[in-house]
Amino acid sequence: MAVIAGGTVIRLEHVSKSYRRAEADVPVLRDVSLHVKDGEFCALMGPSGCGKSTLLNLVAGLDHPTSGEVQLDGRSTRALSNGDWTELRRSLIGMVFQSFHLLPTLTAEENVALPLLLQGAPRGTVRTRVADSLTRVGMEQRGQHRPGELSGGEQQRVAIARALVHKPRLILADEPTGNLDSQSGESIIALLRSLSKELKQTVLLVTHSQEAARSADRICRMRDGRLEVTA
Repeated sequence: MAVIAGGTVIRLEHVSKSYRRAEADVPVLRDVSLHVKDGEFCALMGPSGCGKSTLLNLVAGLDHPTSGEVQLDGRSTRALSNGDWTELRRSLIGMVFQSFHLLPTLTAEENVALPLLLQGAPRGTVRTRVADSLTRVGMEQRGQHRPGELSGGEQQRVAIARALVHKPRLILADEPTGNLDSQSGESIIALLRSLSKELKQTVLLVTHSQEAARSADRICRMRDGRLEVTA
């Protein structure tokens, strides 16, 4: 395992999450504490329903803990408004999902440009960064193609380019190989790993794949809403 230097980008302290269903509270996360350092590639593994994606959603601000605290880059997120979270995601976080979430009517270039357009970035900056991001993921020749004209692996590369385009320090990846064949999945994990090293980004990867997890600096295992093993 690699030794990671630097500060802590993700800090969860005694985080629990429950959902109200049929007049009862159903716990999903139970007293989870997790620290992920700057530049670390951390894989989160465990069976379906163990709370991995819920944890990732709390880090991304897509959901909120029932108790405990989530800190990002030394900042407590407890009192953040929806607007604060939107700004934090635009500046700090890049997200990669299992289902790609590309807009089917837009080209690869247009999909990658979206985060910058939402920030109001100048056109010249948008063009330069989009070209750079597509080149980094090996998709510079496919920029004018729409998602329906791309393979699953190519669509995921475009999704990664979109996650990188605003130069976030933190990449959150939720089962990014789940809809891909094994060869394409391996190439996507290798790409995330190489980019994280090149760009000195922190990566939190949720995966069922032992092969994918082997690329990480550290593997954290979850079961029944609890963090069991950190290797």
